[in-house]
Amino acid sequence: MRGILHIIAHFLVPAAIAPWMSKYILPKKSWKYYWMVMSATMVVDLDHLLANPMYDPGRCSIGFHPLHSFWAIGAYALLLIPEKTRVISVGLLVHMMLDSIDCIKM
Repeated sequence: MRGILHIIAHFLVPAAIAPWMSKYILPKKSWKYYWMVMSATMVVDLDHLLANPMYDPGRCSIGFHPLHSFWAIGAYALLLIPEKTRVISVGLLVHMMLDSIDCIKM
């Protein structure tokens, strides 16, 4: 059940943030566009394919998978600086935050 809620959160949290971003941060596009871009950052979970086993409910992904490393998270934070990558950065950082919360729950 925790895993299903975790995946759902990866789509609901960006859906909650997207309208705020389209109103205050980057008012150039619709909230639907920002939600789709932030949801697309789920692609960082492809690094789970490198692990053996691929899915382990008792493993914290932060610090274990390459795209969930502290170096990668630092790079995602730097992507906040250019306006063109800001939405991607927010999506990636929200993803890492949700994964961190999942680690704490374990």
